[in-house]
Amino acid sequence: MDERLKKYVDEVIAPKLQGDGGFIDLTGTDGNVLHVRLQGECSKCAIVLRCMSWIEEEIKRDLGIDVTVFAERKKPFFWDTI
Repeated sequence: MDERLKKYVDEVIAPKLQGDGGFIDLTGTDGNVLHVRLQGECSKCAIVLRCMSWIEEEIKRDLGIDVTVFAERKKPFFWDTI
């Protein structure tokens, strides 16, 4: 995994999402695809695709890397299947 991307997600993107009660974790990369796990408010967000596009734009602008972000939602164990 590219440590520069991991650091960027942890230090730039994550704090912005935490302000709204969400959490993001970069779990891996596959070429130019980033795999992230969303938790908290992000796990039930209705605009998750817009947010992933925003993350892609931020990475391109700040790091100059074209990526696609694939999100996995991690829901709390006590939620019914939704």
